[in-house]
Amino acid sequence: MLDFTLTEEQLKLQKKARDFALNEILPVSHYFDEHDQMPLFLLKKAHELGLQNLNIEKEYGGPGLGLIESALVVEEISAADAAMGTSIFGNTLGEEPVMLCDNTAVKNKYLPLFVREPKVVSFATSEPMMGSDVAGMRCKATKDGDDYILNGTKYWVTNGGYADYCSIFATEDPKARHKGICGFLVDMDWEGVSPGLPIPKMGHKTSNTVSIKLEDVRVPAENVLAPPGGEGFKLAMKTFSRTRPIISAFATGAARSAMEFAIDYANKRRAFGQKLSQFQNTQFRIAEMYQKVETMRLLTWKACWEADQGLDPTVTASLAKFYTTERVVEVVNTALQVFAGYGYTNFFPIEKILRDIRVLPIYEGTSEVQRIVVSRHALNDYKAIMPKLDDLKRLKGDDIKKAAREGLKNQTVWRCRICGYSHYGEEPPDECPYCKFPKSAFKKL
Repeated sequence: MLDFTLTEEQLKLQKKARDFALNEILPVSHYFDEHDQMPLFLLKKAHELGLQNLNIEKEYGGPGLGLIESALVVEEISAADAAMGTSIFGNTLGEEPVMLCDNTAVKNKYLPLFVREPKVVSFATSEPMMGSDVAGMRCKATKDGDDYILNGTKYWVTNGGYADYCSIFATEDPKARHKGICGFLVDMDWEGVSPGLPIPKMGHKTSNTVSIKLEDVRVPAENVLAPPGGEGFKLAMKTFSRTRPIISAFATGAARSAMEFAIDYANKRRAFGQKLSQFQNTQFRIAEMYQKVETMRLLTWKACWEADQGLDPTVTASLAKFYTTERVVEVVNTALQVFAGYGYTNFFPIEKILRDIRVLPIYEGTSEVQRIVVSRHALNDYKAIMPKLDDLKRLKGDDIKKAAREGLKNQTVWRCRICGYSHYGEEPPDECPYCKFPKSAFKKL
């Protein structure tokens, strides 16, 4: 049986996140956006309230919650400020490789620390010349005894300018592609680690994004999350499979707030002697926004549910990621159209939401990459229910009314595998009357 009812605990967590978003984030987000500054105090407040590190298991002192709970929290926070959703959830992205790796020592040492203290943990796969092509990274990891020496630059690192630790992926051999990639948990205070200046961005200004330069950074063996040989690449992909559904929650929250603001504006703004909401055109726009928000949430929850059930969420996560991040752009654009000229000003929240959500179809794997994942599944692994076209049997009768009363009898059908024409009888025709291929083109059904 399907059940979309949230538990009492989930509802309490959702309310806590909603109160935090409305009372703490929403009143200050515009100010910090204007000054291109991440409000670090909000990350600390989220940690204090137990809205961070939700997925760290109980054995390490965490709440041990699932992705569904993360999605509930992230949707509420992103409804107030999608960029703060990225910043606050960035910790989980950085921690996920630690939680998923086989290094018990690193889990025992760091995961309890992340629960106890408001540490900022970042994640770094991308580089200045490499984004979606994870296997194309060139940041070098050179083995030195049991340790590794890192050299190179990582880019697009969320919270990297404030990070205490960072899960960094590098390669032992760039020519080996995915087989050369390994993963490390790096202390940002180690010698040779230096973040760059905040990258100036179109939106997501309340989320810090920087490069990280690594110069002869020695990583002890105890901080190796995944050795080369394909394990590092697998760890990165497993991480994305669990974090991509939460990008969908960013999109859902932002779309929901844009819709709500548009509804409020349409109920107040008057034109041609009546409220905007009384025009059928506006009503249709509201209905389409509402439809998309509801669909986005359902697909997000499905991807999270699969992960929480121990299933492989890769395909659904990719499907949710590219569907929701494209729909949110449509919803916010529609909301701006409802606001018309006022929506284009920074006196109203729509222009900020639009700037913030435009990155969602890009980061953590572009929409194009997600389409590749989904198409490969559909073309190679998906189990079809319908018969193959060559096996599609079509029966017929001599009397349509009799056939409607009594049904059709089984009969021998020959189907042309070229054009699909069906021939009835014990033998195929010598030639297809439509495509003119010989009798060898017919298959007996």
